[in-house]
Amino acid sequence: MQGFLDPAILFFVFGMLAGALKSNLEIPPQISRFLSLYLLMALGLKGGFALARSGLTVEVAVTLACALLLAVMVPLMGYALLRRFLNGYDAAAVAATYGSVSAVTFITAVQYLDTHGIAFGGHMAAAMALMESPAIVLAVLLANRARVQDRSATVMAVPVRPSTARLVHESLTDGTQLLLLGAMAIGMLSGARGEAAMQPFAGDLFKGMLAFFLLDMGLLAARNAGSLRGKPAWLLGYALLAPLVHAGLALLMGVGLGLSAGNTALLMVLAASASYIAVPAVVRHAIPEANPSLYLGMSLGLTFPFNILFGIPLYASVAQWLLV
Repeated sequence: MQGFLDPAILFFVFGMLAGALKSNLEIPPQISRFLSLYLLMALGLKGGFALARSGLTVEVAVTLACALLLAVMVPLMGYALLRRFLNGYDAAAVAATYGSVSAVTFITAVQYLDTHGIAFGGHMAAAMALMESPAIVLAVLLANRARVQDRSATVMAVPVRPSTARLVHESLTDGTQLLLLGAMAIGMLSGARGEAAMQPFAGDLFKGMLAFFLLDMGLLAARNAGSLRGKPAWLLGYALLAPLVHAGLALLMGVGLGLSAGNTALLMVLAASASYIAVPAVVRHAIPEANPSLYLGMSLGLTFPFNILFGIPLYASVAQWLLV
């Protein structure tokens, strides 16, 4: 219950209520974009400062390896299951959505751990960056295989799609990822002096900016929930159960490899989150056969609110119980 009393979470709930009431309250897209970039820059700086203090350790390498393994396992497992019920294009799109990560969910989790005094490594921001692209690449490859198998696709006129190589390049050089990694590098290079200089920007302002951004996310989540009407119940169940399964895989890795409670909690959050920005942006023109209301509605309408309101406290509590 204490997690719900966090102002940032309460602003998210307020945004969902305002959206459900069809209020005209809205955050201008330019402001929302600025808030997103600010949060990523601040998170990268925090991670860099933390890495400057701790240095590169064995746990850093092990955690990053776990993140990369999860980034490959989760979309492949999801596709194998979803393909039993969906066509190849929708299965690839949904698997990619749940195989990638949500930066906002991760940032909210970082703030939650900070508020509750749970220590974690700055390298977890790098883990987030590593986990974003593999699912996108796999989705493109799986969709291409589906087109080969679907002979009718060669007969019907379809939009010209970017090459796989171009999509891989775009996913690896995405501006938000570069900003995150660049800010982390700057934090590492500037060290303690940089941390002191940037404290008003990356520290004092962070909580308020996050609350403002979560207000916008609450409005967006409520307005996208309507796209789930009429969808099969099992698909809605997947949007809520898949995050728990993926978080369980991350927990097993964390316990088995002896990672800290904070790092394990964040690894669980990353594995449980679903992308609603990066993947939909790529999938929309890379796999136009897929239904956007399906993968976007599931991730933003159900999984994102579930993780923000219930998942993050749950993952942190379980990690602490098993690893402290």
